[in-house]
Amino acid sequence: MRTITAAERRARLGVRHALTAPAPGVAAAASAVVALHATDPATVYLSAGARIADPGLERIERELYDGSLVRLHGMRRTVFVVPAELAPVVHFSTSAAIAVRERRQLVKHMAEGGLAWSPEDMADVEAAVLRLVAEHGEISVNELTAAEPRLREQMRFGIGKPYETSQAIGSRLIALLGMEGRIVRRGRTAGTWISQQHNWSAGPPLLELDVREAQARLVRHWLAAFGPGTEADVKWWTGWNLGDTRRALAAVGAVEVDCGFVLPDDLEPVAAPGPWAAFLPALDPTPMGWQQRDFYLEPEHRAALFDRSGNIGPTVWWEGRIVGGWATRADGEIVWELLDDVGSDAGALIEAEAASLSKWLGGAKVIPRFRTPLERKLSHVDR
Repeated sequence: MRTITAAERRARLGVRHALTAPAPGVAAAASAVVALHATDPATVYLSAGARIADPGLERIERELYDGSLVRLHGMRRTVFVVPAELAPVVHFSTSAAIAVRERRQLVKHMAEGGLAWSPEDMADVEAAVLRLVAEHGEISVNELTAAEPRLREQMRFGIGKPYETSQAIGSRLIALLGMEGRIVRRGRTAGTWISQQHNWSAGPPLLELDVREAQARLVRHWLAAFGPGTEADVKWWTGWNLGDTRRALAAVGAVEVDCGFVLPDDLEPVAAPGPWAAFLPALDPTPMGWQQRDFYLEPEHRAALFDRSGNIGPTVWWEGRIVGGWATRADGEIVWELLDDVGSDAGALIEAEAASLSKWLGGAKVIPRFRTPLERKLSHVDR
């Protein structure tokens, strides 16, 4: 059985995730890690900027919306930005099943929440949304709800719970149509680059794939970027059950090594790429790529870098290990704290990486959607 050391895994991570040599553009940066996390809109920009040469907010925004990338609900019901050619793979391997569950849940919540739509009513409203999207080419949620009043109808949510509230059906139903692949998120509406509001469009039809073929193709992409990884890593990252995970690994001929699985043509050693540092954002796909993280993260650092739900905050990397965290202050200054002693040479490269990030961010203040103890501390105190 091939042995792949922790040091080699870190070398693979740096090289394959475009952290030691930049990708030519945002789509290539996304492909290097399969998909960019997009639950927090800032993550997309910061993850792309960490992986391309000459990053800048205008350039990243332009490439995000040039048609080479698609924003969709995917693995674990998370919103991702994926290369357009990978969208059918993600949809039929993962999103389609999520959409079935989401529709069932929505119908249940409507009935419990006092919104008495018949199946015919729901189909009629959905047809109206699809018609409006087709007529406008691109349209925002606010424009859709203004044009179709039924989307503003309210239902009670969380009945009997401390968070009980009223909720308009529109945002849930529109998101469901997106999960089903009937509409897609396109350009961003009015607001800053960290706005969460996106226009919807009809988008091209997805090339239909058999679910098992799609799952095998997704696992191939994941192993190429993240391998070696265990069954538990793949199951966690995809959100699949164990049976689907094992079938997909078998379908691509995954080879077992001492620390998981790799593709059959990926057994050659990978050399260390040389000294490198990186500042990665909250929810970046690299630290969120594995469930088992000890080869790049010391267990004693987890409490400072993760929130209670398991979301990672902004991290400082040195040669494939997380060695600290960072944040922006109110004036946009980048501040960081090292949790390990990495030496003066490493410190100089980390300092240079921080200066590069500060330059292209241009003083922007970035507050992660999910805040972690170290990020909170750094954003409020001097370095």
